[in-house]
Amino acid sequence: MPEIKKLAKNFGSKEFLLNYTNRYWGLTKTTKVGEVMSLIRQCQPNSFEEWETWYFENAFTNTKKPEKVTKETLKELGERLYSKLKETIIPQVIEAINTLTFEDCIEYIYQLTIYRTYDGYMTEKSVIFDNLGKIFKEVIFEESDPQLDHAGDIDFIGKVGNFAFGLQIKPVTANANLGNYDVSARMQNSFKDFQEKYGGKVFIVYSVDDKIINKDVYDKIKTEIERLKTL
Repeated sequence: MPEIKKLAKNFGSKEFLLNYTNRYWGLTKTTKVGEVMSLIRQCQPNSFEEWETWYFENAFTNTKKPEKVTKETLKELGERLYSKLKETIIPQVIEAINTLTFEDCIEYIYQLTIYRTYDGYMTEKSVIFDNLGKIFKEVIFEESDPQLDHAGDIDFIGKVGNFAFGLQIKPVTANANLGNYDVSARMQNSFKDFQEKYGGKVFIVYSVDDKIINKDVYDKIKTEIERLKTL
């Protein structure tokens, strides 16, 4: 197979800041630029020019009221990226560089490995057993078997008779915009494999500390429990 010539620009040392800021504010999420990978698969382009033309003819934001994506749309997103970098990210980076110590690095590794792992584990258990477990008392909640292929994407399972649904606990910040979180293709495949094996869907539970913030997940889980009871 001939070597593929990459056309995308390498931003060098700037890439880290650009990528971090873009991901933090979700500037290239499907809600902003449309289902890009789905579009290019529909297009099946034979050249870059064919793909570029197709994109601007067919791209719409993945929102309740889809809006056409234009070159001006991408320009405006780039302007927002620049603004966020200059006004927020770069000042924070400069402050961190100026105040960072040797002791901070040693303590951070220890805290991340020991303390935060423990905090995260206890928070996950509280989200399940102190929240969902008290509402759905007929469901048996268990931690996902770490040996299973899906374990990295599914933290707990809820058993309903001979079937089960999955739960992924995703800690977020109090001011998080949940629209910035997309399910990756790998996770989608993992969720699909789980459903084929256990019969139930997988739900992502967003939490701040031990509190569930995507409240609509309660109704979705309730509907899924009723569905599993009929199988």
